[in-house]
Amino acid sequence: MVKNKGGYVPFYHQSLLTQLTDSLLAGSKEVEQNAEYNFSGLKGQTKVSKNGLHFYSSRATLVFSSQSVEVIDTFLQHLFERGEIEVGNLQLVPESVEKEQPPVFQEELKCVCISPIVAVDPIANDFYAKKFISPDTDTFSDFLYESTMMRMERSGRFTADQIASFYRFQIIPDKTYLQKIKEGDKKFARIYPIEENGVRHEIRGYTFPFVLYSAPEVQQFIFECGMGYFSNKGFGMIDIINADLVRRTEPYHFERHPMSVNSFDKRN
Repeated sequence: MVKNKGGYVPFYHQSLLTQLTDSLLAGSKEVEQNAEYNFSGLKGQTKVSKNGLHFYSSRATLVFSSQSVEVIDTFLQHLFERGEIEVGNLQLVPESVEKEQPPVFQEELKCVCISPIVAVDPIANDFYAKKFISPDTDTFSDFLYESTMMRMERSGRFTADQIASFYRFQIIPDKTYLQKIKEGDKKFARIYPIEENGVRHEIRGYTFPFVLYSAPEVQQFIFECGMGYFSNKGFGMIDIINADLVRRTEPYHFERHPMSVNSFDKRN
């Protein structure tokens, strides 16, 4: 629930949400064991000003996702225990939770970014970290394929044989969308600042609709854990184009706080 309608957050507020998430998950054994998680930016009825995004809806929604139920429940328990939080100038009170029902994963998945995708790790490849890479190139798909396989292997949920079998991976961007962005002199790829282990980096994030061709297991991992690098800092969250949102949501109850619907989404 939004306590101060008209309150605002910066346009780029993933760093503030990262600080909040880190504090809520501090000490979690699942997180310490490299459990993957991902989250969106705040969603609601907003207006743009020089200060950022002003929220005029009575509720703001955050989507939080992980393959680990323990990570999700730890996040929710600590969030509701806190009672009231501030993100930028916005004062929020956690009110309710709903769960998204997973889509049917096949060989082809039509996706839209709800937070920017980071294709390159600046620590491993400083040259490409800020360099624009066209999403319709094999280079772009190859970078994201490598990061996805690395994260899937690190999760411990897949065998070496399974990882080896996930060789089909291709991203096909919506060329009509990219052309409209170009004609409107707008951007779908921007530079974002992040901090990793006390070191500041600049990374390029991409936001555009695309079709992902891959094994269903890979699609599910990306849907639940995000695509690309820095998912635990709120990058790389995707959603499914033309999904039936009414059918795909249901009340979510966790041990300490039984909840109903509308102000918090989770995936697992």
